[in-house]
Amino acid sequence: MAKTANYTDDQVTQITDLYTELGNDGLDQIANTVGKTVRSVRAKLVREGAYVAPDKSTTRRDGPTKKELLRELEGVIGTDIEVSNFMGATKNGIQYLVNTFRS
Repeated sequence: MAKTANYTDDQVTQITDLYTELGNDGLDQIANTVGKTVRSVRAKLVREGAYVAPDKSTTRRDGPTKKELLRELEGVIGTDIEVSNFMGATKNGIQYLVNTFRS
C-alpha cells in the first residue's frame, strides 16, 4: 500500500518561501495559506531543514533573577535568616523584602 503525501511539491516550495520571508511570526499565516495546522507546517519545515527555533534566551524579562534577588536579600539582612527558604516566594515578594530591609 502506497503512502500518500500530506504536502505536494508546490506546497513545500510555497511554505519554505513564505517561511523565508515571514519567519516564525508568520507560521499562522503560512498554515492558513496552505490549509494545514501550524504544528503540521512547523514539522514539515523541520523535515525540510528550513525551520529555525526561536532563541529562548530573549524571552527573559528585564530585571534580576530570583537567585540574584536572594543574594541581595542575604546581603541586606545578613546571615541571621536562611534566604534559601524564600525560593518559593515570587520575585516581587523577594524584591519587597529587599526594599523593606534596605530602608
